[in-house]
Amino acid sequence: MPADGAPGYTLRRARTSDVGPIRNLVAPLAEQRVLIAKEAVAYYEGIQEFLVAQDATGTVIGCGALHVMWEDLAEVRTLATSSDWRGRGVGHALLDALLQRGREIGVARVFCLTFEVDFFTRHGFTVMANQDSIDPVIYSELLRSHDEGVAEFLDLARVKPNTLGNTRMIRRIDTA
Repeated sequence: MPADGAPGYTLRRARTSDVGPIRNLVAPLAEQRVLIAKEAVAYYEGIQEFLVAQDATGTVIGCGALHVMWEDLAEVRTLATSSDWRGRGVGHALLDALLQRGREIGVARVFCLTFEVDFFTRHGFTVMANQDSIDPVIYSELLRSHDEGVAEFLDLARVKPNTLGNTRMIRRIDTA
């Protein structure tokens, strides 16, 4: 952190030109099997869901997305920071901003699938119980989605090979 107490980075909405840097942030984490790498087209299709953190030189040092899954439900996706910036509050700032975005659009619950249980616990997330909190009508609607995040939320067998060891977590947020 700079001497004046400023964090040394800013957050902003992602632009299409950020897809390359986002993929570069995700690549080492995908190699470690912490995140799943996506094709470039998937990042372009979802770029409006992303926020990025950039340092004073404009270099993208972190990213995260909020994907709406249902009227009251969204998922935090692709939360990543540069290894040089880990432990300096970038991930926390991105997650806080994504949760604020969720509040602004009226989402009441935010889901994540993560290996970073302690990090998300510090932000008020808890380990998810089974689908007892999902209305059966909504569950049947969500089953129609082709989105892998929805399948992960529903804990469907077809996504199990990609999610072994991950923890499904959820947090209620107050909406604006």
